[in-house]
Amino acid sequence: MWLTVTNQQDNSSYGRLEFSNLMGLKYMVCISAICACYAFVAAISLWCRCLVAKPWLFFVSDQIVAYLMVTSGAAVLEILYLAYNGDREVTWSEACSSYGRFCSRMKIALLLHVLALCCFIVLALISAFRTFSMFEPPSLPSQEPVEQERAA
Repeated sequence: MWLTVTNQQDNSSYGRLEFSNLMGLKYMVCISAICACYAFVAAISLWCRCLVAKPWLFFVSDQIVAYLMVTSGAAVLEILYLAYNGDREVTWSEACSSYGRFCSRMKIALLLHVLALCCFIVLALISAFRTFSMFEPPSLPSQEPVEQERAA
């Protein structure tokens, strides 16, 4: 988050570019803050037995956080793609030749975000296992009634 929030660069031809100029970066920072708060609350709640006994709460929360991180990472990836390649059909030129340091810091922030996303996906898998391991696997239907129907 800090890398993204402090990302800015001046250009004499085009002016100043800051993270707050791009909605996708602001979205990623907000989602990262939500994820950090959730991770802190989840770590604290491990000491409270009443919350640990509710695996559905962690399962649903982990899933929501992981999906939010996917959406914010996709938004920043699209911004990076347009910054490096532009879009000739709508006459957007690429911007990273003019704002190279900004783009490289944005790439590093995206890589760190993907690393955090991988950690949350692992946590979501662990919480899914903990939640669904409380239940018996579904039983297969007995084959005997089918054989009796065929005989009749």
